[in-house]
Amino acid sequence: MTHDQMMQALSPVRLPGSMATLSLPEMAALLAFGILAGLAVAAAVLPLTRRRAPRRRIRLADLRALPVPQRMLALARHLGHLPEALRAAAYGAAPPPSDRRIERLARRARLRRMWRR
Repeated sequence: MTHDQMMQALSPVRLPGSMATLSLPEMAALLAFGILAGLAVAAAVLPLTRRRAPRRRIRLADLRALPVPQRMLALARHLGHLPEALRAAAYGAAPPPSDRRIERLARRARLRRMWRR
């Protein structure tokens, strides 16, 4: 039996007329499901694509006006860590270094951290 003969031997499809076409309520339901699926996908993707607020730039020279303990704290917050050479001064175990030394150590720490990433 060839393919054409087999196709002719098949009986015609016996679907009711209402199932052969989409009615208006069915189209509205499909549209609603599509919108809900789109909203779900958008809600899942939104956190991944949202722009983050730019971090406020802090210049190291702006920290000079602060007293030494607050300056060390602001520097630690800015860098994400406190350089090893400044830890003793931050806890009061050593005298505070000069402004230039603090800024130099902070710049070095920032450069080292960039290369580690």
